[in-house]
Amino acid sequence: MNAGRAVEAGDYTVLGATWTGEGTNFAIFSAHAERVELCLFDEKSGDEIERVTLPEFTNEVWHGFLPGVGPGTLYGYRVHGPYDPENGHRFNPNKLLLDPYARQLHGEVEWSPAHFGYILDAEDKDLSFNDADSAKGMPKCVVVDPNAYDWKGDEKPRVPWSRTLFYETHVRGFTKLHGAVPEELRGTFDGMGDKAIVDYIKNLGITSVELLPIHAFPDDEHLMSKGLTNFWGYNTMAFFAPEQRYLGPKGLNGFRDMVRAFHDAGVEVILDVVYNHTAEGNELGPTLSFKGIDNFSYYRTMPDQARYYINDTGTGNTVNTSHPRVLQMVLDSLRYWATDMHVDGFRFDLGTILGREPHGFDQRGGFFDAVGQDPVLSKVKLVGEPWDIGPGGYQVGGFPPGWAEWNDKYRDTVRDYWKGTEGVMQDLAARVTGSGDTYDIRGRRPWAGVNFITAHDGFTLNDTVSYNEKHNEANGEDNKDGHSDNRSFNHGVEGPTDDEGIKAVRERQKRNFLATLLLSHGTPMILAGDEFGRTQGGNNNGYCQDSEISWVDWDGIGDEGRSLMAFVQKLITIRQSQTLLRRESFRDGMVVSWLNPGGGEQTPEQWADAGVRSIALRLTREDLGNGEGDGEWNDVIIAFNAFDGPVPFKLPEREGRVWKAEIDTNAPDGDGFETPGGDAEIELAPRSLVLFV
Repeated sequence: MNAGRAVEAGDYTVLGATWTGEGTNFAIFSAHAERVELCLFDEKSGDEIERVTLPEFTNEVWHGFLPGVGPGTLYGYRVHGPYDPENGHRFNPNKLLLDPYARQLHGEVEWSPAHFGYILDAEDKDLSFNDADSAKGMPKCVVVDPNAYDWKGDEKPRVPWSRTLFYETHVRGFTKLHGAVPEELRGTFDGMGDKAIVDYIKNLGITSVELLPIHAFPDDEHLMSKGLTNFWGYNTMAFFAPEQRYLGPKGLNGFRDMVRAFHDAGVEVILDVVYNHTAEGNELGPTLSFKGIDNFSYYRTMPDQARYYINDTGTGNTVNTSHPRVLQMVLDSLRYWATDMHVDGFRFDLGTILGREPHGFDQRGGFFDAVGQDPVLSKVKLVGEPWDIGPGGYQVGGFPPGWAEWNDKYRDTVRDYWKGTEGVMQDLAARVTGSGDTYDIRGRRPWAGVNFITAHDGFTLNDTVSYNEKHNEANGEDNKDGHSDNRSFNHGVEGPTDDEGIKAVRERQKRNFLATLLLSHGTPMILAGDEFGRTQGGNNNGYCQDSEISWVDWDGIGDEGRSLMAFVQKLITIRQSQTLLRRESFRDGMVVSWLNPGGGEQTPEQWADAGVRSIALRLTREDLGNGEGDGEWNDVIIAFNAFDGPVPFKLPEREGRVWKAEIDTNAPDGDGFETPGGDAEIELAPRSLVLFV
């Protein structure tokens, strides 16, 4: 029914709902639909007040222009076509569908059987058609004014890769308990952009704050039934719309204000994005958007059984970026966030999937080629999570030039080393010098490896040194969820303890991890709160914990936490001031040598000795300076001792000058010490790291 409204042909080239000042153009891709209806809704009652058939179909895009329809209008789609799951088609006009290009949503998913396109039979097959209407329980799309915000000359910081330091955090979890943030703003973009938050991150020395997914996502029905929620947000249902729970009193402008606040402080904003799958799940999942618009185009289906999905993500479905229109949607989304919302870069969840074509992972796949040639996206920071569960899914080092990658080899090796695992010394040498064995190809730089000890998925730093086993009972899965290979060590007691000796070694181990991370070549990433020892009580999979388990406890930061924070600030200051510690190129003239405790260079026999746990890295570059006056160091030694006892160590003589300890994880509050000169012998404390200049 068109209710008498004049509907014009409109423009098929601009997808989504585009307000022109005189009306709104609606355009949606569906190659296999037979008819598309646009539904308009009343904001107060939620009732459907008008239904309009889009009059034109051009190049597989359904489109129409509605004069007089403007910002604030609520809408959704009903798409007609074959309901033929066996051949990959799941059209059902009884399901209200989200516009894949919607810039804002209104309302939440209120789960009911109506969200599913089928009715389960006795054998749990999804072939029977469900004619229940889902509109009442569906969020509605919102027409927005693209010119409703004045950026007032905002400029992106464009931090060089060699100076980049990522800080991974969560909008709600980071601000929920922060006493300086107004209570009504906590958990929102407005709160994240509060001066107290921005100043804290800036003063810590962070250059780039990385936010866990902020694209719109629903709470999973099975979690809600247990009183839990999807806290992390890796379950996207709209790639252009921000998650409503993070919208404060300023709405979309709260996100923009947050970005501006960070930019004014010289800090970049990086988004963790999930383009590999959607919230619609497997063949038994709900119909919220793509599944009902054109299932066969948007998702990768099994070649001989199109009713089922290729599940390289482990979440039920895989987005089909091999389809040109689906690829266009992903690129348009990225450009929207980079241009309209001024975001500085992206971290791609399960990024390997984006490079997987029907024949397998391909560095020259359509997505990588398109991004590399895009005048906007090729200039922002691009970070891939280079693994998934599909064939050939582990691709650390396999992304094309221009990309950085999460380097889990770094995480595992450094955890193993400080835990005391034997036989990892050669791996450690590669990791702390930029993983050249992985990234020194095709002109890639040391920054291509994003080094991390901890991330949202897994133990926090405090829990890495406090627990041997995961403790995820609160997740309601009998502690079966989450990783079991944590490479952690509790040092004698599981969890909190009053034993002063254990507490001391745990604090030293935290400093060892953070010093290793911030003195390694590559791009470091810190998990929010690790700088003061945040704990999740041993839970290593807080994806469903919108609770004290995941919220940052600002009031709980004690003296040890403040001391650790000061230590991290000192490390970051040193890193940022010294080119020698953050090399830009594998061919910068730096001389890298490894010293044994006797003062000589590490021998092949020593490298092969699995029991060796003490070593020193020497870095020299004569073109930098002398550490006096100009401030640039040209010769440093980083001494590592993972033994649980002291180790005597000889430092090489250099023109009669002394070595000064700038960082000592055994004495973090001290001013360091100087050697007496010559080939001085010093003693490395048990489980400690010392930076000598």
